[in-house]
Amino acid sequence: MAGGGAAWRVMLRLLLPALLLLAYAQGVRGDDDIVQPDDEKAPKMPGCDNDFVLVKIRNWIDGRESGEFVGVSARFGAPIKQHKKDAPGAPLALVKPPTLCQNYTSEGELNGFAALAQRGNCTFTTKARIAQVAGAVALLVVNDMEELYKMVCTENDTFTDITIPAVMLPKSAGETLQNALHSGSEVRVLFYSPKRPLVDVAEVFLWLMAVGTILGASYWSAWSAKEAANEHYRRLKEMPDGYLVDQEQDDKDVVDISVASALLFLVMASGFLLLLYKFMSDWFLLLLVILFCIGGVEGLQTCLTAFLSRWFPHAASSYVNLPYFGTVSALTLVVSPFCITFAVLWACFRHLSFAWIAQDILGISLILTVLQIVRLPDIKVSTVLLSCAFLYDIFWVFISPVFFHESVMIVVARGDKSGGEGIPMLLKVPRLFDPWGGYSIIGFGDILLPGLLVAFCLRYDWAAKKTLYGGYFLWSTVGYGLGLFLTYVALNLMNGNGQPALLYIVPCTLGTVIALGWWREEFGILWNKGIYHTTATVMGGQWATKYEQIEGSLR
Repeated sequence: MAGGGAAWRVMLRLLLPALLLLAYAQGVRGDDDIVQPDDEKAPKMPGCDNDFVLVKIRNWIDGRESGEFVGVSARFGAPIKQHKKDAPGAPLALVKPPTLCQNYTSEGELNGFAALAQRGNCTFTTKARIAQVAGAVALLVVNDMEELYKMVCTENDTFTDITIPAVMLPKSAGETLQNALHSGSEVRVLFYSPKRPLVDVAEVFLWLMAVGTILGASYWSAWSAKEAANEHYRRLKEMPDGYLVDQEQDDKDVVDISVASALLFLVMASGFLLLLYKFMSDWFLLLLVILFCIGGVEGLQTCLTAFLSRWFPHAASSYVNLPYFGTVSALTLVVSPFCITFAVLWACFRHLSFAWIAQDILGISLILTVLQIVRLPDIKVSTVLLSCAFLYDIFWVFISPVFFHESVMIVVARGDKSGGEGIPMLLKVPRLFDPWGGYSIIGFGDILLPGLLVAFCLRYDWAAKKTLYGGYFLWSTVGYGLGLFLTYVALNLMNGNGQPALLYIVPCTLGTVIALGWWREEFGILWNKGIYHTTATVMGGQWATKYEQIEGSLR
């Protein structure tokens, strides 16, 4: 790899496990859907069988629109309309008492108004009935926290008499409306629940980014391996008689995954995910942002150095010996300040609407670099690694609610315990035509782990001199694209609830390669030998090549 020294290699090797664990923890894809999951399995009864849906609350203060809030509808009452209206909505009124647990002295005191009440002291259905008797056209209940609590019904009752819609607001939104009313301002509200489009352009862009990143990383990995093998071959011919050359000495920057490390990785990833789930907070998130920036700087620096070395070979081949960092190329010294500044600016302004561009650049650079360094030696290791990832995703998304009462991976991915900001180890694209906004996302783990297999397939095809159609690279890439596409289909069919992408990607990639290898009667070679590694002994002017069961020669 360009521009490295001994200290740089040590630092990157130490950083890799943490980055891979973070990528693995962010393996779930999805976005909050309009229809919210019924985590508590609230009972459905006549008049109390609505879905919990997200609701947009438009509001006007003294005739001027002041944005929108997001709430969640109740199990009871009139369903929320889907379409946005241009009408100014209904005037909002504070209720007495604030919790709305006592009847008004006379009916009709809230005629034409939407009632704004505090949560507490009585059931939600009691509040709705009192507001309806007083003439209110809707009920807004302010929660005592930011989470959107779902308003349910009590058992052994009927609720067909409640005909007004009811919506729960987060604490901050309720306080904004209350302060405006206390100051004497006129407040009007209108709420609706528009549907998301079936397919957004962002999903197409994200699919192209993920597939393109794996393609670029695979060709870079294969080309680097080929150059290393050619260099090794050149050194063999230049060595004196009887001198032993081990190609592993030429692969100092390459990390081979073993079966043991693949199994250990599953255990460590699960422990790290639990750590994120239990201790995620603002300071912990800041630590993860710093770690991501360090990895992003290394990735961007490596990519830029490798790219620019084609145009500036003299700078790439000129080295400077620095304290601690060892031997570093002049080109690396030039690009490093830019990379550091780029990452720092993203960290400082990551909440801006366009910061996703910088995050994706850092993320793609990091993925390319990791797939350049980390390699699979054979299909056996790939099977263990991806099978563990497959089970890991399924457990922490679908089975973990049995033990933790919520999906651990979805909570971590959404950033529920860190103010809604998830860990940055993901690629994201804003949803362009979605009335709810937000982002389509994919975790690094959904690119890195199958990317290791696709890159292995290309190196194997080149080493075995396979044709495009007769090899494994094309079909593993097609399998990845298909698996990611099926993930999007599942997201739409499951109302946008988070889906473990590896549930669909692993069978489409690993399953395809294993099936092809079995059909072509090459499975034994793929499983036991992988790509041959060359060591040579030069003896008496003759050199002999010994093939071993690890990755290598691409002459």
